[in-house]
Amino acid sequence: MLLLKCCQSLTRVGPLKTQRHLRVAPTVAPCAVRLWSSSSEDRRSRESYQRAHSPSWKHVLAGLLAGTGAVLAYGLHHSKAERAATTTVQTIGKVSSVPIFSQEEVTKHRSLEDGVWVTYKGSVYDITEFVAMHPGGDKILLAAGGALEPFWALYAVHSQDHVLDILAEYKVGELSVEDQRKQQAVKSSDPYSSDPDRHPVLRINSLKPFNAEPPPEILSDNYITPSAIFFKRNHLPVPHVDPASYQLQVEGLPGGVLTLSLEDLKTQFPKHTVTATLQCAGNRRSEMNKVKQVKGLNWGIAAISNATWSGARLRDVLLAAGYGPDVARSAHHVQFEGLDKDVTGTTYGASIPLNKAVSEEGDVLLAYEMNGEDLPADHGYPVRVVVPGTVGARNVKWLGKIVVSAEESSSHWQQNDYKGFSPGTDWDTVDFKSAPAIQELPIQSAITQPADGAVVDRSAEEVTVKGYAWSGGGREVVRVDVSLDGGNTWQVAELRSSEKGQAPAPSPPPGRAWAWKLWELTAPLPPKAQELEIICKAVDNSYNMQPDSVAPIWNLRGVLSNAWHRVKVKIKEDEEEE
Repeated sequence: MLLLKCCQSLTRVGPLKTQRHLRVAPTVAPCAVRLWSSSSEDRRSRESYQRAHSPSWKHVLAGLLAGTGAVLAYGLHHSKAERAATTTVQTIGKVSSVPIFSQEEVTKHRSLEDGVWVTYKGSVYDITEFVAMHPGGDKILLAAGGALEPFWALYAVHSQDHVLDILAEYKVGELSVEDQRKQQAVKSSDPYSSDPDRHPVLRINSLKPFNAEPPPEILSDNYITPSAIFFKRNHLPVPHVDPASYQLQVEGLPGGVLTLSLEDLKTQFPKHTVTATLQCAGNRRSEMNKVKQVKGLNWGIAAISNATWSGARLRDVLLAAGYGPDVARSAHHVQFEGLDKDVTGTTYGASIPLNKAVSEEGDVLLAYEMNGEDLPADHGYPVRVVVPGTVGARNVKWLGKIVVSAEESSSHWQQNDYKGFSPGTDWDTVDFKSAPAIQELPIQSAITQPADGAVVDRSAEEVTVKGYAWSGGGREVVRVDVSLDGGNTWQVAELRSSEKGQAPAPSPPPGRAWAWKLWELTAPLPPKAQELEIICKAVDNSYNMQPDSVAPIWNLRGVLSNAWHRVKVKIKEDEEEE
């Protein structure tokens, strides 16, 4: 769970049975009180507000956690006198005494030192004291200084009344009307102004076009990545496509041009579902930048995500358009053209080998659903190509045209990008025509928890390490090795191919392991170590292994970064021992 799930202490201001908008707000935090005017009138107002809304902190909330959900049970054992003393129903006419904060002021409170404030439906909450009680740990800080709504949308438990009751205890004021209205403000006319809203937890690498990844610590929380935090890789503005008028053209086959509507794809072809991981070619590029500067977005370790995709098989569509053995003798590629365009009208494009496109085992989809719902705008609505086992750049979104051809796509992104080169090649000597376009990706793994620079208490006695592993081309990850001592000794992590608590998924057919494995290892802390250098490396069923360092695989575009992943963690000794 990302945000407020349960609390170790809870009070309520009496047994209110009024509608939620009449419920009394809680004690005002001292840092909020200081913002009020020091005039005697405001001071009396503040004191009155505190007396009216101060809860008793005697009562306990027991949080019973099961799986990824939270069952909250609480009982308040007030005496009748306590109920009478604390029950207050605030009338609308007295709301003026509630302090008003601007979004700018809320944003200043993003740490335990400055206080942790959040907003929800126009109200402002100081949840600083709650952070230490949060069962999800410091992930709650991801929302600090901003709105709770996009975080809570990921987890249905937050919509329950008792969770809102917990939140109500921390209310300190209201967000200004002006800031509440800003989200409704008219956007500018630049080509990116109509881009969809994105989840604020995403770490942005580029705003225009939008490119972002989730924080590593939440990436491995789910085997199936929620669509909202699935990494975003756009090359151009997100197009707005009317599903009713959408048309997909299929060219280059004996039957002539085949034009299909979205309804045609859904009704004329069987629906297939595939669970597949997509990874950007530049995932972990930031590690190459530490060796020598490269050109490209400074991706961390989270430009990779896993989803279920549903749609028509590309093979079925090509057969309907006239594909046959004669075509295979002259054509070798299938080109894809998106509906996203730059200011000159140039569209995004890419291509894959024909044999991958038409193979029954290739599982290439013309997908119109992601995680059981219509594709989100950022992920290609209404139709995209999903090419399992292949670099993300070939999984063209907002698909408008398919061309079966003897040639690769002439697109810039096929011919002059997403290619690997020697560490000795620089921008003065590079010849993009000399290297093949990246298709299948190499073996990959990374540590999502703990983070680099984290501190582990010696009293914990053990450390838990988590991460992901994946290999391109349908090769299955069969082992992940983890070292706590910089590679001197190794332990084998436990692999997982389903959500935690669910039965393991059956092994995929050979050559069709399209989805990642999540992994975890819990090990004792070495008795004398003051710092851990944690390393992970994965092995696939072809016994491909990750290289041990970045420098030998460095390249000017920073792609194919898959060296052993390393994080350093400090061990904090117990105060008594010190």
